[in-house]
Amino acid sequence: AAEPWPENAALYQQLKEEQILLSDNASSLAVQAFLQMCNLPIRVICRANAEYMSPSGKVPFIHVGNQVVSELGPIVQFVKAKGHSLSDGLDEVQKAEMKAYMELVNNMLLTAELYLQWCDDVTVEEITHPRYGSPYPWPLNRILSYQKQWEVKRKMKAIGWAGKTLEQVLEDVDQCCHALSQRLGTQPYFFNKQPTELDALVFGHLFTILTTQLITDELSEKVKNYSNLTAFCRRIEQQYFEGQEKDSSALAARSAKRSSMR
Repeated sequence: AAEPWPENAALYQQLKEEQILLSDNASSLAVQAFLQMCNLPIRVICRANAEYMSPSGKVPFIHVGNQVVSELGPIVQFVKAKGHSLSDGLDEVQKAEMKAYMELVNNMLLTAELYLQWCDDVTVEEITHPRYGSPYPWPLNRILSYQKQWEVKRKMKAIGWAGKTLEQVLEDVDQCCHALSQRLGTQPYFFNKQPTELDALVFGHLFTILTTQLITDELSEKVKNYSNLTAFCRRIEQQYFEGQEKDSSALAARSAKRSSMR
């Protein structure tokens, strides 16, 4: 805990331009936002095999000193053990509420992103398979893509999402955004004036949804219906990311010019 944060701390994710998918991009951006809010510098390193390098098989993961930690929850705990916390100022009731909203985001937005990527046939064929397998030669590219698709579909079946239509999934996203919009209200952050890990998580997912070009705009339109959520994303982008060097920022593609996932 007494060790200072090293200057060479690194965050690993898949290749930004041609490989990374919506859900992993959102998760990576959430971790970057959290570390920015803690004022802890991190270098973003893109690797084709980042998913296979990760101890949990999920991205992003951070390499700090001799420690490797993946995903936002464990990274928050790791950073807290080093003496940095965004939610120390909250009371127990607020902490419980924050955790409940983080569960909501993971259960609704992250699951919807995975569903869209791997269960919507048009998106799978036009975006997911070409991007996911892009670093690898044929037939490995297809084998790895189908393997991942089978994994995600098995998860969807386990949580009762396999039988959902795209319209039902988009309705879930809308309900999640409605709940987040109600909680945020006119505050700058979800717990008033200081950001917490909930703000980092929500920003990661909403900003990525708003700035990612998919087959249709239906997903981003659900977020755009809530002006306080889009203003929230702009505020965090301006406060924590603008002025960063292009490669150290996940926001190289600005919302003005939507980055293409094709």
